[in-house]
Amino acid sequence: MTTIAATASQVFPVFAQGLVLSLGLIVAIGAQNAFVLRQGLRREHVGSVVLFCALADAVLITAGVLGMAQALGQNPGLARTMALAGAAFLAWYGWQALRRARHASQLQAAEGGAGLNLGAAMTQAAAFTLLNPHVYLDTVLLVGSIGAQQPAGLQVWFVAGASIASLGWFSALGFGARWIAPLFKKPRAWQVLDALIGLTMWMLSALLVRLALQGA
Repeated sequence: MTTIAATASQVFPVFAQGLVLSLGLIVAIGAQNAFVLRQGLRREHVGSVVLFCALADAVLITAGVLGMAQALGQNPGLARTMALAGAAFLAWYGWQALRRARHASQLQAAEGGAGLNLGAAMTQAAAFTLLNPHVYLDTVLLVGSIGAQQPAGLQVWFVAGASIASLGWFSALGFGARWIAPLFKKPRAWQVLDALIGLTMWMLSALLVRLALQGA
């Protein structure tokens, strides 16, 4: 990814798209988030766990954008197909989020249980992150293909936005666990959050469709 002199009006939309896309995909009730929240509640190896999860996302996103950029650059037809496929996935993901918003759910992490040494904590963090097949669909394929379709000189800003979203989310879960855990136990909070995610994913889907039609 090469950088170019770009104005704020060019950089911000690309940065924001990476940010909101990454947040929309990562903010969910799942094993990885529950584990990070648990470590935060226990104040146990929080920095190491947060850093590992955020760096793993950043590496996968970067690899996805770089790999997809090369593949899509050699085949404009594939770029349009991937844009439409990404739009369809985001539309489906948005629909699922809106469906979840109709039902009460919550994210809980027990503070009890045996403590973990650093090695065990990092092993579990790696397992929750890298053994989840959805992480590769989200970061490498979906985020990578969307990021790869940004102008070459602006791809780095898309990656930055997506990576900062990941770092910010895991930092909030880990370091702010004792303050935000009560909020995550409120089903209403997740219903509102899922509704916002659903609408955001639909907006991004529409942008991808427009991008594909412009390149047709």
